[in-house]
Amino acid sequence: MDFNKQSILFIAAGLIAGIIITTFFAYKAAPGMMLKEAESKYNFEKSVEVFEQTALDMGWKIPTVHDMQKTMDNFGKEVAQMKVFELCHPEHAYKILRLDQERIVSSMMPCRVSIYEKSDGKTYVSWMNTAMMGGMMGGVIADVMGDASAESEKMIASIKK
Repeated sequence: MDFNKQSILFIAAGLIAGIIITTFFAYKAAPGMMLKEAESKYNFEKSVEVFEQTALDMGWKIPTVHDMQKTMDNFGKEVAQMKVFELCHPEHAYKILRLDQERIVSSMMPCRVSIYEKSDGKTYVSWMNTAMMGGMMGGVIADVMGDASAESEKMIASIKK
């Protein structure tokens, strides 16, 4: 085998190895980029109270709050306290829902934020990185989800340690 063929094979092997390694690290990092979690500076009850009031003060609606502890209890399962908030800002939602092509993201609506206790006795809040999700889609979706994400971050800052 001459030098050129050997060089090409070496470069191709390096490229393939690089793609495999990059894919592996992207796969491992994706959950940490898509979902966020922070410890609350309050106990569970106070976290829920402050978060709800902040969301309402910022003009968001809370159509549903899922009490996952009660729900799981109904199925004979015991879990720590957890509430999942469905949040909606009608103006943001309308910008997406009025357009046929953008309705595809309706399965991610309304925005959700979860407040829960862990076995360490601390309270945490988790939420989706909607700005990153929207950014991958571009256009109106990116704009609206970017705005919604910035507002969600302000709500969450009200309880985040």
